Amino acid sequence: MGKRTIKLTLAYDGTCFCGWQTQKQGERTVQKIVESALAHLHNHELKLYAAGRTDSGVHATGQVAHFHSEHRTLASEQFTDAINSHLPHDVRVLKSEQVAESFHARFSAKARLYRYYLYSSPVGLPHFRNFCWRIRKYLNINILNTLSRPLVGIHNFTSFSSTKDPSTSKEREVFTSCFYPRGPFIVYEICANAFLWKMVRTILGTIITIALQDKNQGMMHDILQAKDRSSAGPTAPARGLFLEGVNYGR
Repeated sequence: MGKRTIKLTLAYDGTCFCGWQTQKQGERTVQKIVESALAHLHNHELKLYAAGRTDSGVHATGQVAHFHSEHRTLASEQFTDAINSHLPHDVRVLKSEQVAESFHARFSAKARLYRYYLYSSPVGLPHFRNFCWRIRKYLNINILNTLSRPLVGIHNFTSFSSTKDPSTSKEREVFTSCFYPRGPFIVYEICANAFLWKMVRTILGTIITIALQDKNQGMMHDILQAKDRSSAGPTAPARGLFLEGVNYGR
Protein backbone atom coordinates (compact mmCIF):
# COMPACT_ATOMS: atom_id res chain seq x y z
CA MET A 1 0.00 0.00 0.00
CA GLY A 2 1.13 3.58 -0.68
CA LYS A 3 1.66 6.43 1.69
CA ARG A 4 -1.19 8.02 3.59
CA THR A 5 -1.60 11.80 3.80
CA ILE A 6 -2.16 12.72 7.44
CA LYS A 7 -3.54 16.14 8.37
CA LEU A 8 -2.71 17.56 11.79
CA THR A 9 -4.33 20.39 13.70
CA LEU A 10 -1.85 21.84 16.19
CA ALA A 11 -1.72 24.29 19.07
CA TYR A 12 1.40 25.81 20.54
CA ASP A 13 2.65 28.45 22.92
CA GLY A 14 5.07 30.35 20.72
CA THR A 15 6.89 32.08 23.60
CA CYS A 16 9.95 29.82 23.52
CA PHE A 17 9.90 29.03 19.79
CA CYS A 18 11.75 30.85 17.02
CA GLY A 19 8.64 30.60 14.86
CA TRP A 20 7.28 27.71 12.85
CA GLN A 21 9.83 27.07 10.13
CA THR A 22 12.98 25.00 10.59
CA GLN A 23 16.06 27.22 10.33
CA LYS A 24 19.59 26.51 9.17
CA GLN A 25 21.06 27.78 12.44
CA GLY A 26 19.24 25.02 14.35
CA GLU A 27 17.03 27.25 16.52
CA ARG A 28 14.08 25.74 18.36
CA THR A 29 11.10 25.87 16.00
CA VAL A 30 7.71 24.17 15.99
CA GLN A 31 8.36 22.41 12.68
CA LYS A 32 11.67 21.02 13.93
CA ILE A 33 10.13 19.71 17.17
CA VAL A 34 7.14 18.03 15.49
CA GLU A 35 9.29 16.55 12.71
CA SER A 36 11.53 15.08 15.42
CA ALA A 37 8.47 13.42 17.00
CA LEU A 38 7.46 12.03 13.59
CA ALA A 39 10.97 10.65 13.09
CA HIS A 40 10.67 8.77 16.40
CA LEU A 41 7.45 7.14 15.19
CA HIS A 42 8.68 6.26 11.70
CA ASN A 43 12.38 5.60 12.34
CA HIS A 44 13.30 8.00 9.57
CA GLU A 45 12.95 11.71 8.85
CA LEU A 46 9.69 13.11 7.48
CA LYS A 47 8.82 16.51 6.04
CA LEU A 48 5.96 18.47 7.61
CA TYR A 49 4.09 21.06 5.52
CA ALA A 50 2.13 23.85 7.24
CA ALA A 51 -0.63 26.29 6.33
CA GLY A 52 1.43 29.28 7.41
CA ARG A 53 4.77 30.25 8.90
CA THR A 54 4.24 31.96 12.23
CA ASP A 55 7.01 34.27 13.49
CA SER A 56 9.01 33.94 16.67
CA GLY A 57 6.72 34.40 19.69
CA VAL A 58 3.44 33.96 17.76
CA HIS A 59 1.02 31.34 19.07
CA ALA A 60 -1.47 28.96 17.45
CA THR A 61 -4.66 27.20 18.43
CA GLY A 62 -5.50 26.01 14.92
CA GLN A 63 -2.33 25.59 12.85
CA VAL A 64 -2.76 22.93 10.16
CA ALA A 65 0.02 20.77 8.76
CA HIS A 66 0.33 17.51 6.85
CA PHE A 67 2.83 14.75 6.22
CA HIS A 68 2.99 11.51 4.23
CA SER A 69 3.21 8.31 6.25
CA GLU A 70 3.89 4.67 5.47
CA HIS A 71 3.01 3.72 9.05
CA ARG A 72 0.27 1.07 8.91
CA THR A 73 -0.21 -0.01 12.52
CA LEU A 74 -1.70 3.30 13.63
CA ALA A 75 -5.18 4.45 12.66
CA SER A 76 -5.14 8.05 11.48
CA GLU A 77 -6.75 9.36 14.67
CA GLN A 78 -4.16 7.53 16.80
CA PHE A 79 -1.38 9.74 15.50
CA THR A 80 -2.65 12.42 17.90
CA ASP A 81 -1.59 10.60 21.07
CA ALA A 82 1.39 8.91 19.41
CA ILE A 83 2.94 12.23 18.33
CA ASN A 84 2.03 14.03 21.55
CA SER A 85 3.94 11.41 23.56
CA HIS A 86 7.14 12.72 21.94
CA LEU A 87 6.35 16.46 22.17
CA PRO A 88 7.27 19.03 24.83
CA HIS A 89 4.58 20.70 26.92
CA ASP A 90 4.33 23.84 24.75
CA VAL A 91 3.10 22.15 21.55
CA ARG A 92 0.27 19.66 21.05
CA VAL A 93 -1.51 17.88 18.22
CA LEU A 94 -5.24 18.48 18.72
CA LYS A 95 -6.45 16.25 15.90
CA SER A 96 -5.07 13.88 13.29
CA GLU A 97 -6.97 12.54 10.30
CA GLN A 98 -6.34 10.94 6.93
CA VAL A 99 -7.16 13.16 3.96
CA ALA A 100 -7.03 12.90 0.19
CA GLU A 101 -3.59 12.45 -1.36
CA SER A 102 -4.09 15.77 -3.19
CA PHE A 103 -4.49 17.72 0.08
CA HIS A 104 -1.81 20.30 0.88
CA ALA A 105 -1.94 22.22 4.15
CA ARG A 106 -0.71 25.41 2.51
CA PHE A 107 -1.89 25.32 -1.08
CA SER A 108 -5.34 23.82 -0.39
CA ALA A 109 -6.17 26.51 2.18
CA LYS A 110 -8.85 29.05 1.24
CA ALA A 111 -8.56 31.32 4.28
CA ARG A 112 -6.54 31.83 7.45
CA LEU A 113 -7.94 33.29 10.65
CA TYR A 114 -5.81 35.25 13.11
CA ARG A 115 -6.81 36.89 16.37
CA TYR A 116 -4.75 39.43 18.27
CA TYR A 117 -5.41 39.95 21.98
CA LEU A 118 -5.15 43.42 23.51
CA TYR A 119 -5.39 44.14 27.23
CA SER A 120 -6.30 47.74 27.98
CA SER A 121 -5.24 48.49 31.55
CA PRO A 122 -2.78 50.72 33.46
CA VAL A 123 -1.53 47.61 35.29
CA GLY A 124 -0.83 44.25 33.68
CA LEU A 125 -1.62 40.83 35.13
CA PRO A 126 1.42 38.52 35.17
CA HIS A 127 -0.35 35.45 33.73
CA PHE A 128 -1.36 37.45 30.61
CA ARG A 129 2.11 38.79 29.85
CA ASN A 130 3.06 36.28 27.13
CA PHE A 131 -0.33 36.19 25.41
CA CYS A 132 -1.46 39.77 24.83
CA TRP A 133 -0.27 43.30 24.24
CA ARG A 134 -1.05 45.51 27.21
CA ILE A 135 -2.06 49.04 26.27
CA ARG A 136 -2.01 51.43 29.22
CA LYS A 137 -4.58 53.83 27.78
CA TYR A 138 -8.29 53.33 27.09
CA LEU A 139 -9.11 51.94 23.64
CA ASN A 140 -12.35 52.95 21.91
CA ILE A 141 -13.65 49.93 19.96
CA ASN A 142 -15.77 52.11 17.66
CA ILE A 143 -12.68 54.05 16.59
CA LEU A 144 -10.68 50.83 16.16
CA ASN A 145 -13.37 49.38 13.90
CA THR A 146 -13.53 52.56 11.83
CA LEU A 147 -9.79 52.23 11.26
CA SER A 148 -9.91 48.51 10.45
CA ARG A 149 -12.85 48.64 8.01
CA PRO A 150 -10.96 49.89 4.90
CA LEU A 151 -8.81 46.74 4.92
CA VAL A 152 -11.69 44.48 3.88
CA GLY A 153 -11.55 43.52 0.21
CA ILE A 154 -8.81 42.89 -2.35
CA HIS A 155 -5.91 45.29 -1.86
CA ASN A 156 -2.18 45.65 -2.31
CA PHE A 157 -0.83 45.36 1.26
CA THR A 158 2.75 46.49 0.61
CA SER A 159 2.38 49.21 3.27
CA PHE A 160 1.62 46.57 5.90
CA SER A 161 4.27 43.97 5.09
CA SER A 162 7.92 43.65 5.92
CA THR A 163 10.28 45.16 3.34
CA LYS A 164 11.96 41.73 3.38
CA ASP A 165 8.80 39.87 2.34
CA PRO A 166 9.77 37.78 -0.71
CA SER A 167 6.24 37.49 -2.17
CA THR A 168 6.01 38.41 -5.86
CA SER A 169 2.50 39.78 -5.41
CA LYS A 170 1.50 41.86 -2.40
CA GLU A 171 -2.20 41.59 -3.24
CA ARG A 172 -4.37 39.76 -0.71
CA GLU A 173 -8.10 39.47 -0.06
CA VAL A 174 -9.27 40.25 3.47
CA PHE A 175 -12.69 38.83 4.38
CA THR A 176 -12.95 40.07 7.97
CA SER A 177 -11.22 42.89 9.87
CA CYS A 178 -12.85 43.88 13.14
CA PHE A 179 -12.44 44.47 16.89
CA TYR A 180 -14.69 43.18 19.67
CA PRO A 181 -14.57 42.62 23.46
CA ARG A 182 -13.94 39.14 24.86
CA GLY A 183 -13.65 38.86 28.64
CA PRO A 184 -10.89 41.22 29.78
CA PHE A 185 -9.50 41.55 26.25
CA ILE A 186 -10.18 43.51 23.10
CA VAL A 187 -9.71 41.12 20.21
CA TYR A 188 -8.70 42.04 16.69
CA GLU A 189 -9.91 39.41 14.23
CA ILE A 190 -8.66 39.25 10.67
CA CYS A 191 -9.40 36.56 8.10
CA ALA A 192 -7.84 36.54 4.63
CA ASN A 193 -6.97 34.20 1.80
CA ALA A 194 -3.29 34.58 2.77
CA PHE A 195 -0.98 36.98 4.59
CA LEU A 196 2.29 38.73 3.94
CA TRP A 197 5.20 38.57 6.37
CA LYS A 198 4.32 40.57 9.53
CA MET A 199 1.15 41.87 7.85
CA VAL A 200 -1.23 41.33 10.78
CA ARG A 201 1.14 42.79 13.37
CA THR A 202 1.88 45.85 11.21
CA ILE A 203 -1.82 46.47 10.61
CA LEU A 204 -2.51 46.21 14.33
CA GLY A 205 0.44 48.38 15.32
CA THR A 206 -0.64 51.05 12.85
CA ILE A 207 -4.27 51.04 14.01
CA ILE A 208 -3.30 51.33 17.68
CA THR A 209 -0.86 54.16 16.96
CA ILE A 210 -3.47 56.16 15.06
CA ALA A 211 -6.16 55.51 17.69
CA LEU A 212 -3.97 56.52 20.64
CA GLN A 213 -2.67 59.65 18.95
CA ASP A 214 -6.21 60.67 17.98
CA LYS A 215 -5.22 61.14 14.36
CA ASN A 216 -7.46 61.32 11.28
CA GLN A 217 -9.47 58.10 11.14
CA GLY A 218 -9.26 58.15 7.32
CA MET A 219 -5.52 57.63 7.46
CA MET A 220 -5.75 53.84 7.06
CA HIS A 221 -7.13 54.23 3.55
CA ASP A 222 -4.32 56.61 2.65
CA ILE A 223 -1.67 54.29 4.10
CA LEU A 224 -3.11 51.36 2.18
CA GLN A 225 -3.01 53.31 -1.07
CA ALA A 226 0.56 54.51 -0.48
CA LYS A 227 2.00 50.98 -0.99
CA ASP A 228 4.98 52.05 1.11
CA ARG A 229 5.98 50.42 4.41
CA SER A 230 7.36 53.70 5.73
CA SER A 231 3.85 55.21 5.65
CA ALA A 232 2.53 52.71 8.21
CA GLY A 233 3.13 52.45 11.94
CA PRO A 234 5.22 50.12 14.09
CA THR A 235 4.89 46.34 14.18
CA ALA A 236 2.89 45.10 17.17
CA PRO A 237 4.55 42.60 19.55
CA ALA A 238 4.34 38.94 18.53
CA ARG A 239 3.03 37.75 21.89
CA GLY A 240 -0.59 38.83 21.31
CA LEU A 241 -1.04 37.06 17.99
CA PHE A 242 -2.68 33.64 17.51
CA LEU A 243 -3.25 31.62 14.34
CA GLU A 244 -6.67 30.30 15.26
CA GLY A 245 -7.91 28.48 12.19
CA VAL A 246 -7.46 27.50 8.56
CA ASN A 247 -10.43 27.10 6.25
CA TYR A 248 -10.32 24.62 3.37
CA GLY A 249 -13.88 24.87 2.13
CA ARG A 250 -14.59 28.59 1.86
